[in-house]
Amino acid sequence: QVSLVESGGGSVQTGGSLRLSCAASGGDFTSRSSMGWFRQAPGEFRENIAAIDAGDESTWYADSVKGRVTISQDNTKKMLYLQMTNLKPEDTAMYYCAVAFYTQFPPKMVDYSYWGQGTQVTVSS
Repeated sequence: QVSLVESGGGSVQTGGSLRLSCAASGGDFTSRSSMGWFRQAPGEFRENIAAIDAGDESTWYADSVKGRVTISQDNTKKMLYLQMTNLKPEDTAMYYCAVAFYTQFPPKMVDYSYWGQGTQVTVSS
């Protein structure tokens, strides 16, 4: 059974940085998978903000975060990361990691089949 556990969230001021982590277990997170970071603010739809192809490490970013976040992975440790810089109040949300198997890249949201429970990020002005 695939398990994903996020950590690293917290409260920061505008302009601050955070590094989110996602520990994966129970699956083959190598060449046939992609992993992504999502966020969801209260009353908003869940938004895909970054994705990485586990095989060739291609990356994709949403325009809303491009230039401010970096997605990376450590396959040997089955870890996924999201380095976030220059955080803004509108980045406040619950952040989730997810994995998609055997899909195009970047995957569509419906392609992600396993999700973590999320970690909260709060950015104050």
